[in-house]
Amino acid sequence: MSGLVTGDAVVLGLQPARLPSRALAVLIDLVVVWAAYLLITLGLTVATASLDEAAVMAVSVASFLLVLVGAPIAVETLSHGRSLGKLACGLRVVRDDGGPIRFRHALVRGAMGVVEILMTFGVVACVASLVSERGRRLGDVFAGTLVVRERMPAARVLAVPPPPPWLVGRFAGIDLSAVPEALWLEIRQYLTRARELDPVVGRRLAERLADELVARTGTPPPAGVPADAYLAGVVAERQARDARRAFAPSAGVVAPGAVPSPAPVLAPAVPPVVASPAPPVVGPAVESDPAVESKGRPTGFAPPA
Repeated sequence: MSGLVTGDAVVLGLQPARLPSRALAVLIDLVVVWAAYLLITLGLTVATASLDEAAVMAVSVASFLLVLVGAPIAVETLSHGRSLGKLACGLRVVRDDGGPIRFRHALVRGAMGVVEILMTFGVVACVASLVSERGRRLGDVFAGTLVVRERMPAARVLAVPPPPPWLVGRFAGIDLSAVPEALWLEIRQYLTRARELDPVVGRRLAERLADELVARTGTPPPAGVPADAYLAGVVAERQARDARRAFAPSAGVVAPGAVPSPAPVLAPAVPPVVASPAPPVVGPAVESDPAVESKGRPTGFAPPA
């Protein structure tokens, strides 16, 4: 890995491409470019058959510069450092600070490539790449660029061995909040590589890690438990807590196999009290006039015969 420092003081871990992969990428690019150049040359030969010798020579030089020099520069500029060969080999051209290249970088690389690749059949480029610590050719040195690998092989993830059965659940009440991630990573790396270590060295490393873990948690291992088993038991407890936290059912969702809680019983609603209408106010009794009441409606009074 190459430690490239950006302008923000950030160290980038990039793996520079070496000579075999770069040579394969250049070979693919040259095959494509030369095939295109030959096809264009055949077409121009037919098209310029009626021209004089000077015109044919000018067209040939222009086609050479455009196809063999201009085309790679344009491709690297537009693709930000990925030509067809580099794309096939998983490579990319970047600046010294890890950023994408621009036209001036591609122009310097293309101009120097004519000298160290086309004119010398790649001998100068191979020697410069072998001598350079990061595998750079002269075009990379003058342009301030670097060819790096984009596709890195995936690292093999090793599973942490389980603790002894009699230690499962033994550390359920341990406090793990003060254990830093760096210590967890170191313990995990030890547990996955314990079988590859020398027994004496592995035992000393396990004891040191166990002492650091006890200092962070305040819970020493039970009597008679070796240091490696103690580490495996604590790591298993942390993984179990992470699994419970990750797969805990959210509110309102019933986990499979769980008994749903009964719905709350609501008290019956009390009907509102409606006030009865007030009785009509009856005024003082007034004697009725038989003559008036006899006009139009019965009054219930019978006149004397």
